[in-house]
Amino acid sequence: MKHSLARWICIILTVLALPAVCSGQEWTRFRGPNGSGVSLAKTIPTVWTEQDINWKAPLPGPGHSSPVLWGDKVFLTTGDASANQLWVLCLSADQGNVLWQEALPLTSYHRHPFNTVASGSPAVDERRVYVCRSVPERIIMTAFEHDGRRAWEKDLGPFRSQHGGGASPILYRDKVILANQQDGQSFWIALDAATGEPRWKTPRKTTEANYSTPCFYEPESGKPQLIFTSHSHGISGVDPDTGAVLWELAGVFDKRLVSSPILADGLIVAACGSGEGGNYLVAARPGDPAANRKPELAYTVRRAAPYVPTSICVGQLLFLWGDDGVVSCLRAASGEVKWQERLGKHFFSSPVCVDARLFGVSSTGEVVVLAASDRFQLLARYPLGEITHSTPAVAGGRMYIHTAKHLISIGGHSHSDAKE
Repeated sequence: MKHSLARWICIILTVLALPAVCSGQEWTRFRGPNGSGVSLAKTIPTVWTEQDINWKAPLPGPGHSSPVLWGDKVFLTTGDASANQLWVLCLSADQGNVLWQEALPLTSYHRHPFNTVASGSPAVDERRVYVCRSVPERIIMTAFEHDGRRAWEKDLGPFRSQHGGGASPILYRDKVILANQQDGQSFWIALDAATGEPRWKTPRKTTEANYSTPCFYEPESGKPQLIFTSHSHGISGVDPDTGAVLWELAGVFDKRLVSSPILADGLIVAACGSGEGGNYLVAARPGDPAANRKPELAYTVRRAAPYVPTSICVGQLLFLWGDDGVVSCLRAASGEVKWQERLGKHFFSSPVCVDARLFGVSSTGEVVVLAASDRFQLLARYPLGEITHSTPAVAGGRMYIHTAKHLISIGGHSHSDAKE
């Protein structure tokens, strides 16, 4: 009891110490806080009109990456395959004007028709934004200062994949973490955020390229773990300070992983699949070496599991948003299906949750809004009118959506002004 009370006091004091931290810091990686896709914003309307769109910024090329934010700056990547360039852009979160942009060179290479040269999302901290790009000859991490000056660049060696690249870095303290899971010999790596020098590198052998972005899990022992997922190694718990594999639940996947792992009511949830089908999702109890606890499979979901979209957990409910538009609500702890409904087809964007509502975007750019509830409620639909494969970002009370041609800012008005 005393330890629990002390822990809650520490959490409260930490929260009270945060007023000086800008709200724009809440979405610094793919899918926001720890890849959860959950935002506490209260100023995103349910039903949209043109008046809810703050601005639409034209982009120099297509891309499927998600925007990230720090303070009043939005960072984004787009691509120009014909000119062999990856564009890194910094825009004003308030006005949508481009503050700076930088073109990084690429070479021509084969990609999946649904992929782009700008499918991996950046990561950002208080000093720099980190961007990963790949061609067959090499995979490269580049860091920029917030004002656009290049801080460092690191060549990480060759990259091989029949579908092209799409890895998204994340940050842990003073390290940039990347899951470089390509065809054949692969590795996980941590680079020094200030210099780009390797801090650790863990070799991996993969069956084929995986595109999942890691997340963090903190067991009862209190030592954080990096959670990686892949076809070859299953679910892995890794020491973020050394790269050492702490535990592994192998043999749970028989296909490629494109979607990313999430935490769901004490479990780790991840899905595998292929363009030909056979997708399924697994939920696992993570290991904890300090408590002498081994990982174990909790349950498997084989019906209407997603391949590309990452699932989302809200409270005790787990929502699966399938590529074919079938959305399922499950009890996260048991996998019990509460409801399942078809809402269209062709979804590559992952859903996000804002104020107890799920927002999913179809590949044709239709935004579908559902109640994050154990009872199915379709709340709204809104057509953006552009191809969209990107997952929305939410920061500073606004939602940002990367379409084929624009970055769009929505909402941000007071809750009383938001249209429900």
